Amino acid sequence: MLKIKKGDEVVVITGKDKGRRGNVLRVMPDDRVVVENINMAKRHTKPNPNAGQPGGIIDKEMPMDASNVMLWNADAGKGDRVGFKLLDDGRKVRIFRSTGEVVDAT
Repeated sequence: MLKIKKGDEVVVITGKDKGRRGNVLRVMPDDRVVVENINMAKRHTKPNPNAGQPGGIIDKEMPMDASNVMLWNADAGKGDRVGFKLLDDGRKVRIFRSTGEVVDAT
């Protein structure tokens, strides 16, 4: 089970986008994440008339290491570490380390 999943709201804790929040768009197998509107890079693309793509400079999100983000705890109003806990019914869930509350009820 991963500590950060697709759709989670995270806050960047280091780097040029430190302090900014966004939702995780993709989690890659090499422990990297793509966060919405974070770690943007300019990509120069050639036009492709067959695919209907115009050329130009496109801003796109680049992957960043998962260790550079923390899960956003809305109750505490800050990033929080994530742990795991087994419930009485046998399910394994993610919890916030500071409060012990369950992150996702699914």
